[in-house]
Amino acid sequence: MSAKREMRVGIVGAGVMAEAMIAGLLADRAVTPNALIASHPRRERRDALAQRYAIRVVAGNPEAARDAEIVVLAVKPQMIGRVMRDLGPGLRPDQVVLSIVAGATIGALSSGLAHPAIVRAMPNTPAQIRRGITVWTASPACTARQRELARAVLRALGEERQVDDEEFVAMATALSGTGPTYLFAVMEALIDAGVHLGFPRELAHDLVVATLIGSAEYAARSELHPAQLRNLVTSPGGTSAAAIYELEKGRIRTVLSDAVWAAYRRTLELGARLEAGTRPGERGEPGAGQNQPTDADRVG
Repeated sequence: MSAKREMRVGIVGAGVMAEAMIAGLLADRAVTPNALIASHPRRERRDALAQRYAIRVVAGNPEAARDAEIVVLAVKPQMIGRVMRDLGPGLRPDQVVLSIVAGATIGALSSGLAHPAIVRAMPNTPAQIRRGITVWTASPACTARQRELARAVLRALGEERQVDDEEFVAMATALSGTGPTYLFAVMEALIDAGVHLGFPRELAHDLVVATLIGSAEYAARSELHPAQLRNLVTSPGGTSAAAIYELEKGRIRTVLSDAVWAAYRRTLELGARLEAGTRPGERGEPGAGQNQPTDADRVG
């Protein structure tokens, strides 16, 4: 996009995922440092980001959004209510708001901000090394340029997939957004199993990580279904056949499916709570007094 170098980006909530976005945008030269401004409440964090990336970092959220064409919301779900009340009055019709807040629906964001141009996105943890994948959708009010601005920002985190149905973003939160959590749990279990066999922990770690990376890349390059790939390495009466038998006996497919569904239900709960908090006459932070979001929800 030839105009992307001219875009002005405001990032509200300069946490881990936001920093990954800042680093990616600058590395891509999609935006110049003087056209990117971020906000964070802690002075130490502001100073660190300003020194590391030569960008402007402020304490006030409205100040971060004031001159931006695209305003990125990268705060915790329990903070979004207050942030929307801060930002809403100052948003201009030409600005687009890109949210990576878990569970925050377009309807809730549009209502809470009193602003129609909304993009809802769900990145995942590998975005921190620009190997993530983000599923996103835009409200009908978004112009073609606003969609391209959103795409340029999200490409700074890795791959991106635009979808027409917002429900797919909620599903992606449970599958790809929370997905690294499932894989980290599998990694931990395999490393512990290696230690139980007698490997030094460091060697078990390296073997498991290299195996997962190589298998994932092999699957990505192959045109075969995962079941076919598994069959290729499962010899009759062999070690893989014995291992698969134990995995199936332990209901691994059902357990993983249940985990994805649990994450999906939690995403819907967060969205419902936020929508309730943005209805006329209702006040309070979404999630106040309730269970706090899981680590997978902490994208900010």
